[in-house]
Amino acid sequence: MNLHIRLLGTVALSLAALGSGGAWGVAVGEQPPAFALPDARGEIVTLSQFRGQVTYVDFWASWCGPCKRSFPWMNALQRRYGEHGLVIVAVNVDKKRADAERFLQQIPANFRVVFDAAGVTPLAWAVGAMPSSYLIDGEGKVTAVETGFFDERKGLVEEHIRSLLRVP
Repeated sequence: MNLHIRLLGTVALSLAALGSGGAWGVAVGEQPPAFALPDARGEIVTLSQFRGQVTYVDFWASWCGPCKRSFPWMNALQRRYGEHGLVIVAVNVDKKRADAERFLQQIPANFRVVFDAAGVTPLAWAVGAMPSSYLIDGEGKVTAVETGFFDERKGLVEEHIRSLLRVP
């Protein structure tokens, strides 16, 4: 019975979080659902703590091939634009934290990584593929959504980030 009640509570929390994004996902112009997730040290990271900054939220998993290519690119973005105000938050959705940690040993992240083994956040954002990323402006609105990772789009995404940061 306890498991049933706990499962229903998780489903209710997930469905409540869907209110902002709806079944079709978080769209450009919307404010994404909030999250509060632990990082590797167990500290809670919230989306709201980055209000006023340009934030790139990336959903990823250890089994995701394109994620292996996106991490070095996100490291480069953080290196180039972090001092200009860019924040990158990568939300891991692996059920087993050890899988994510093995990935990060092979491909380190020089940006914030948080963990959501329960899958509440990708459900709330209606994430449909790995990786999926959302560029959020300083007012907390989504300005771009990328599903998948494509080398030919990196320049366009970076240009959009520079325009939000007002960096030439």
